[in-house]
Amino acid sequence: MDTLEQFVEKFKNAVDFQDDVHLTGDTNLKTLAEWDSLAALGVIIMFDMEYDKAITGKDLVGCQLVSDVYKLIG
Repeated sequence: MDTLEQFVEKFKNAVDFQDDVHLTGDTNLKTLAEWDSLAALGVIIMFDMEYDKAITGKDLVGCQLVSDVYKLIG
């Protein structure tokens, strides 16, 4: 399983930030301008491709922090 730091890098790629952004596990998703339904779809696809795990938008709605998304790996 990836470390949190490795996950954060994959998360950044999946969300496709326009500017360089510093993320940690404690970053609140609501503070990210790019965090929208398209970004969530990118994360859903990342989970399928990288972790062979199916998650839904409903799973992501329950997440407040980047570390909450990381915990969905299981």
